[in-house]
Amino acid sequence: MGPLEGMTVIEVASLGPGPFCAMVLADLGAKVIRIDRKEGGGAALPLAMDPLSRGRRSIVVDLKRPEGAEAVLRLVEKADVLVEGFRPGVAERLGIGPDACLGRNPRLVYGRMTGWGQEGPLAARAGHDIDYIALVGALHPIGRAGGPPVPPLNLLGDFGGGGMLAALGILAALWERQQSGRGQVVDAAMVDGSALLTAMFHGMRAAGLWSDERGTNLLDTGAPFYDCYETADGQFMAVGALEPQFFMALCAGLGLDPGGLPMQYDPSGWPVLRERFAAAFRTRTRGEWEQVFGGIDACVAPVLTMEEAIRHPHNLARGTFVEVGGITQPGPAPRFSRTPSAVPAPPAAPGEHTEEILIEAGFTGAEVAGLRAAGAVG
Repeated sequence: MGPLEGMTVIEVASLGPGPFCAMVLADLGAKVIRIDRKEGGGAALPLAMDPLSRGRRSIVVDLKRPEGAEAVLRLVEKADVLVEGFRPGVAERLGIGPDACLGRNPRLVYGRMTGWGQEGPLAARAGHDIDYIALVGALHPIGRAGGPPVPPLNLLGDFGGGGMLAALGILAALWERQQSGRGQVVDAAMVDGSALLTAMFHGMRAAGLWSDERGTNLLDTGAPFYDCYETADGQFMAVGALEPQFFMALCAGLGLDPGGLPMQYDPSGWPVLRERFAAAFRTRTRGEWEQVFGGIDACVAPVLTMEEAIRHPHNLARGTFVEVGGITQPGPAPRFSRTPSAVPAPPAAPGEHTEEILIEAGFTGAEVAGLRAAGAVG
């Protein structure tokens, strides 16, 4: 089920953004075959608890053996997409690089998921999300005035600018293939994707509406009407009252007279506004403020833990979270009117479908036995 039903994706197991990209494609209906390593992939958490591994089948292949690489190339012959997350040059050395794969299947879309990209002075260097977003200016603005930059989990580099953009690039290449009949390589680098996410802020800087001084701007906690405030019970409310009508509704909900407050967009009055808002929010609990703002269009929401988010009435009504293999996790998104996505299957054990996948790809029983005897598959 899902709009990508009928698409076949070969995912070479990796960590973080690569699995996220493959998860998105699988959630949307693609048949994803994960090539797991014979020695294990060094996953960050137990496989059964890893949402990024849901919804695909698994074959274990020793890519360091020529027979293993050949098996992958035979799978590629019937695939639409391959996704790998090696450093530049590694896939080529293993014999499953773009030239080898496209030689077997000229219609293949070959997705390469890296941090620094396929070329450039840092291409061969190690790195993580925090490094990629630091280098393109996406980390510097995040944090409060006078404080250090605050890493936004690994949402920007790994998942937003990485895996999600890789999935978009793959789908764009598949669309182009409909016109040309030819596949191509998609170079999805987290530095490029993270930079792309900052596009609006480059425009604001050019217009003189954004300062490089952290925590002083409209969306980085500089503005008191776009920030989080502590409540009487030590919880927090998120305020996003950017437009004047929402600002007025915020003041009304807090019991403050706008006429006695500084003008909303006068930065010189922001310290006073922040002090008044903070004092007001401290007079009630988060639950009480939820009741107050529940019927007011003021762009105010409770700051929920992940556990609380699962139980929130809005998320329950939409089915935002689903249970997969006993683990509650975000469900597939976005939604489709005619081709809805199914609830994903739990993660497959490494090699759970090895023989099944090989037989489907046209291997004979004798060939499968030979691969096993050679230690090429497991």
